Amino acid sequence: MCLEVLTESFFQTNSTKLMETRYFLGIDVSKDKLDAALTLDGKNYFETQVENASKAITLWFKSLQKKFSFASDHLVVCLEHTGVYCNPVVMFLHAKGVKVCMESALRIKRSIGLARGKNDRVDARRIACYAFKNQHELTVWRPQRPCIQRVKALLTMRDRLVKAKGQLALPINECENFVDQDIHREMQKHSKKALAAIEQALDQIEKTIHQLIKEDHSLSQQYNIVSSVPGVGLITALTIIVTTDEFTKFKNAKKFACYAGVAPFEHTSGNSVRGKTRVSHLANMTVKKLLHLCSRSAVTHSEEMRHYYERKAEAGKNKMSVLNAVSNKLITRIFACVKHQRLYQKNYKMALFES
Repeated sequence: MCLEVLTESFFQTNSTKLMETRYFLGIDVSKDKLDAALTLDGKNYFETQVENASKAITLWFKSLQKKFSFASDHLVVCLEHTGVYCNPVVMFLHAKGVKVCMESALRIKRSIGLARGKNDRVDARRIACYAFKNQHELTVWRPQRPCIQRVKALLTMRDRLVKAKGQLALPINECENFVDQDIHREMQKHSKKALAAIEQALDQIEKTIHQLIKEDHSLSQQYNIVSSVPGVGLITALTIIVTTDEFTKFKNAKKFACYAGVAPFEHTSGNSVRGKTRVSHLANMTVKKLLHLCSRSAVTHSEEMRHYYERKAEAGKNKMSVLNAVSNKLITRIFACVKHQRLYQKNYKMALFES
């Protein structure tokens, strides 16, 4: 008996247990198609494939629901986060009231242990198995507010333009003393209009961002709080707000510091391994880079941070480690201010008792 017939028979046999059990659907997302695997027990799977387009997804889900007669609230869908390719299926399922969980590919890969071979069909099974085994630890995805989605898109576009500007301007500046001056002037001439257009686009993006902040009360309030911490500017403040989904994804500063790659971890084992305490390379590198720039700014412009940096450096601490500690301090201050809904104050003291 072929696998598809076997698994379909299994589902039909267990369909009477619908109200006592839950279906787990793993989806492997690619640009052109979705590979899906449905399971009840993490062992038997019903596999399907569908075009990654809204109309096709609608028809596919209707046929799947008709075949197994499951209610939307008895289905859990898990998929890897693959950026915009996830949008059609995720938004459709969310609108249907289905619980959707977006997990990192690395987390799923490491959870399955030793595995050999890889293709989209196998990946869909592995995602479904992961959802079944970790059902009590899954976090249900919810869409960000439209305003936050717009800010996120603008920040992404701004980052691309900044990179394009650097890729265009840096080589021209570096070769100034190494090529003929006529050639260098010609290079500058041809790149001048492009650089001016990029600068204009960057200015327009920042104006749009400021307008969004002005129009949305919740975003404006959070931005004012986060940017009140010395060293934290516009882009970093908004990136933190977007990344934390307005401070709902992370319970405390330590978890965000870990996510941002600035939390130190011990590296020892018995008597043989005595490594230095160090940060993990598993981090959001965009956030980490911005926090590094903020820590340098804080050390330059904040007397308190400058004294802290100098004291640690004089004690023999590695300067990069000290900057990392400054980043941790900035995160702690941001989360404390957001928690108590107040602007940063240098000499703030929390009242022990309220009258």
